[in-house]
Amino acid sequence: MKVEIIGSKLTAVVVFFFLTTWAHSQVLTSGEIVFERRTNLEKRYEGSSRMGGRSQEWMKEPKIDEFVLYFNDTEALFKPILPEVGDEDREWSTMKNSTYQDLSEGKLERQFSYYGSEIYLSDTLRSRAWIITENRRTIAGYETKQAYWEANDSTRIYAWYAEQLRPSVGPESFNGLPGTILGLALEDGGVVYFAKEVKPLSISNFKKEMPKGKPKDYLSNAELKKMVMELFSGGGSGGRILDDVFVW
Repeated sequence: MKVEIIGSKLTAVVVFFFLTTWAHSQVLTSGEIVFERRTNLEKRYEGSSRMGGRSQEWMKEPKIDEFVLYFNDTEALFKPILPEVGDEDREWSTMKNSTYQDLSEGKLERQFSYYGSEIYLSDTLRSRAWIITENRRTIAGYETKQAYWEANDSTRIYAWYAEQLRPSVGPESFNGLPGTILGLALEDGGVVYFAKEVKPLSISNFKKEMPKGKPKDYLSNAELKKMVMELFSGGGSGGRILDDVFVW
């Protein structure tokens, strides 16, 4: 009897392993991905005049935010998951953007939330010159390939994408790779996104979940850049805010 129980348990483990491996080997054209974003606040606010150049206790621990990416073969929505119990003392310290990508029309919509204000963007999808490397890693059970993008002279962003997940989408406004991005990180590790879970799509019409402004509220990329540059012309934390808007 004991041998039979052990054998049954072993069979169950083998079947579970087979089903898990089989599921991760399938090519998916839709799904739902939960991401965790870790932000190093000391790096984010390094040199900011608002902080007087001094490190504060609230910067010591990374700021953790969660997001969900809904996607299919024609569109994607990336939006924050609001916690039941928030990190109230530090909620202001990171932006929580919502992004809708229309792959068939080549259009992009974004809502930026900062200090209680909402800014809306409507423009075309961004194009990035990716360089694919030989590096590999497993994320959320999927084998991924690494690529990187030179955002500017001082900012390089690494991405890890899974070819088993077919749509070319990812966190924030990212796309353009032969698969879905499951990991995204600044070279210095100041901001890192990694997928925690990939599961079946639970909302068919997820476009309606995208926050909407009034028609007059929407800016083009050029208009938004002009506004942000004027807003932070005096310095302060403008550098990082510019990254939040124009890099991610």
